[in-house]
Amino acid sequence: MNLSSLSCGLWSCLWAASHSATEPVRSPMATAVALAAPLRLAPSRRWRFSADLRAEPPSCLSSRRGASASYPTAAATVPKVLDDSVIEPYGIRDYIERSRELIKPDGGPPRWFSPLECGARGTDSPLLLYLPGIDGTGLGLIRHHQRLGKIFDIWCLHIPVMDRTSFEGLIEYVERTINSEKSYSLNKPIYLVGESIGACLALAVAARNPDFDLVMILANPATSFSKSQLQSVSTFLGILPEPLHVTIPYFVNFITGYHMTFRGLPDNFNDMLADLSFLVDILPKESFIWKLDLLKSAALFVNSRLHVVKAQILILASGRDQLLPSRDEAERICRNLPNCRIRHFKESGHTMFLESGIDLVTIIKGAGYYRRSSQTDYVSDYLLPTPLEFQQATEIYRWFDLATSPVMLSTLQNGKIVKGLMGIPSKGPTLLVGYHMLLGLELGIMFSRFFTEKRIHLRGLAHPFLFNRASEQLMPDSSSFDGHRLMGAVPVSATNFYKLLSMKSFVLLYPGGAREALHRKGEEYKLFWPKKSEFIRMTSKFGATIIPFGVVGEDDMCDVLLDYEDLVKIPFYDTLNKRINQDGVRLRTDTVEEVGNQDLYPPILLPKIPGRLYYLFGKPIETRGRSEELRDRRQAQQLYIHVKSEVENCMAYLKEKREKDPYRNLLPRLLYQTTNGFTTEVPTFEI
Repeated sequence: MNLSSLSCGLWSCLWAASHSATEPVRSPMATAVALAAPLRLAPSRRWRFSADLRAEPPSCLSSRRGASASYPTAAATVPKVLDDSVIEPYGIRDYIERSRELIKPDGGPPRWFSPLECGARGTDSPLLLYLPGIDGTGLGLIRHHQRLGKIFDIWCLHIPVMDRTSFEGLIEYVERTINSEKSYSLNKPIYLVGESIGACLALAVAARNPDFDLVMILANPATSFSKSQLQSVSTFLGILPEPLHVTIPYFVNFITGYHMTFRGLPDNFNDMLADLSFLVDILPKESFIWKLDLLKSAALFVNSRLHVVKAQILILASGRDQLLPSRDEAERICRNLPNCRIRHFKESGHTMFLESGIDLVTIIKGAGYYRRSSQTDYVSDYLLPTPLEFQQATEIYRWFDLATSPVMLSTLQNGKIVKGLMGIPSKGPTLLVGYHMLLGLELGIMFSRFFTEKRIHLRGLAHPFLFNRASEQLMPDSSSFDGHRLMGAVPVSATNFYKLLSMKSFVLLYPGGAREALHRKGEEYKLFWPKKSEFIRMTSKFGATIIPFGVVGEDDMCDVLLDYEDLVKIPFYDTLNKRINQDGVRLRTDTVEEVGNQDLYPPILLPKIPGRLYYLFGKPIETRGRSEELRDRRQAQQLYIHVKSEVENCMAYLKEKREKDPYRNLLPRLLYQTTNGFTTEVPTFEI
């Protein structure tokens, strides 16, 4: 094995021992000397720290900067619809084994390291600095290293067990690192991921450096230390002899995330009893007392400066945090910081990053917090969903699919209507344009069927309401719209439309927008399209195929009991109306047409026994080679009117044909499925 191949795989696991060095040492020569044949070692042995490494040769900077790797962006992998890369699972046991290697006394100060399994980063990947909790090992993200390594350049902060660097000293160390990296991260944000005291450290850095372009992911910030039960621990900790301090329930919870109660231990905690010596090593009594004092000073420092923080923040709050009132504290911070959002995890404990049900990459993607430049680009920054993310995003529609047994029809180039999606082209750019059913009832099933039957990933142009902070605060669950972002929805705009077509995407557009999706009583199947063409000329510029489609069946699902006109007559509704419509983004405010009347409101519905949904995708309309012709406004308008009439024709066809469907109602479908199996496709009318 030559020296260059050694350095590519192993330089990321070595540290800088000098306090003045601000980035991980990854020198190829030093790596070869420190670890002989390291690729043959077990994973835990690849984390060994070489105390002889005190500086990094200048040549390593250019070598590291030039590293490149592939990551699943939409731009790089247009044919793919899922990120199916294999991730090796890691857990608590891996955290303990690798921490044993890191906590060996070396007398060194805090330093950065880059985990081996993160691999070589992409050329456009932003820098992510992980700031650990009270354990200080820097391994709190071990479950997430592989996935994070595909989209970030990851550095983890390690604070040795016996280190006594003050909170202000840690702030200065992180600041020096960020300042030195800014020259290599021009127009790119720097991510700070912190938990507990690490979250306080991130907030402190942001408060002292408001001009830094920071994106912060904070798990259970310890800014609420004064309100926590940890205050009581420090009062009697001094009378406990070493190592009995590890038997304190709060201590075990703080280090491992397991909660000890007097009613017994969790089943999976029995396996950890043999590792009590590890708990003593990772935080001996003297260090534990020091860390508690550090927590107190960190909380005081941050709370006095919280009002000046301008960074983009996402707080992850655990609902079962036994140490800190994390849920209430997240709400408090969010109220004080206008650029802050929250994601709640009701079943998670204090150390959520070590829990198996948490996927940090999915959280970042769903919240729309991944960007590689100064502004979020929902098109070029989009990352393909994993199979699990796709399953979770579409799970809510699975039962709806079973209950409605949707009928999917498409039209071939010769005009013949066929069952299924055979008439949908397999390559983009393609624009699907059609009728927006009440509350978008048709969306989930359509996205799912295109994925599973055609391996097509639809990119929907969505209302900005789904993307702004004020909207999230109106919802019972702040993550209500995360599934839409995971599946590729982008805010509707001419710029995003242009970018999607240029990437040969399958774009979903509803010209009627919110006015159709939130229509009034008696307006089902009525199109509210602008009079003037909005998409024809841009579509023709890229030679995209236009597929008009119609969908019917909402009147067999529910009736509108109270619409907008009814709600505005209710006392006190005007307060909610202002929050929804005045604080949100408005579209087509310059038009006097009915489509511009897009007041958003929550319709009150009267559910019915579910009928059946019917989709018909019309004959594909080619614009390839017609760019010059359709630059003429009259020609573009004629094609626009033709597309609209095709949508209306599709709905008229379906409304007529469904009357002849013997399985339109639920009971006949259930009887058929009981006899033939619930996975069997239910027949429909003759085409």
